Amino acid sequence: MISTTDHKAQMQRRLAALKSRLSGISTELVAEHSPDWEDLAAEREGDEVLEGMGNAGLLEIRRIEAALARIEAGDYGICVTCGQEIEPSRLDVLPDTPFCRNCAT
Repeated sequence: MISTTDHKAQMQRRLAALKSRLSGISTELVAEHSPDWEDLAAEREGDEVLEGMGNAGLLEIRRIEAALARIEAGDYGICVTCGQEIEPSRLDVLPDTPFCRNCAT
């Protein structure tokens, strides 16, 4: 079983990695595109993939930041829906989850 301190450190590392990745995605998206139509079409498809990855990253960042706020507030490990304790084994796998197993389904 991982402690709250370990969960916090794990989420902080993941948050830093996500922010770095999103910075790279942003740089890629604002890069100059090719004037060639065929190349431009391929670049646009790539941009759509990058945007999807960026959106998924932003959602994960929000979940992690919310979990870190729960740690600071002393509410970490308590289900936001039913108020029951979230199983430690669940937090070990999904440290940013706000839901117990029953409320997540």
